[in-house]
Amino acid sequence: MKDSHENHNERVALLRPIPYEMTPLMKDHGREEGRRGKALSLNISSGGMLLLMEQVPKVEQVLKVYVPTPIAVAGTPTLAEVRWTRKVPFGKTGGGPYLVGVKFIF
Repeated sequence: MKDSHENHNERVALLRPIPYEMTPLMKDHGREEGRRGKALSLNISSGGMLLLMEQVPKVEQVLKVYVPTPIAVAGTPTLAEVRWTRKVPFGKTGGGPYLVGVKFIF
C-alpha cells in the first residue's frame, strides 16, 4: 500500500462545482432517493477528491459525483466513498461548510 504522503503528491488543484447525489444508506432502504446537491471540488487525484460541502455526509456514505472531463460540458458519474469530514472553523454556527475527503470506488 502506498504511503499517504505519496498519494498527496499526485493531487491537482481543481476548483469547480461538482454535482453529487447521496445514495441511500442500507438502513434507510425505505426512504426517498438520495439527496442531490453541488459541492466545490478543491483538488483531485486518481484515487479521490477533496470537496467543500454545505451538508456533512456520514463517513462511508457513498456519493455519485459527476467528475469533470476534458470536454467542458461533460461530466462522468463516478462512485466515491466518504473517508473523512472536517467542519471549516469559520463557517456558520451549527452548520457547514465542511471539508470532505472522498475515495473513488472502482
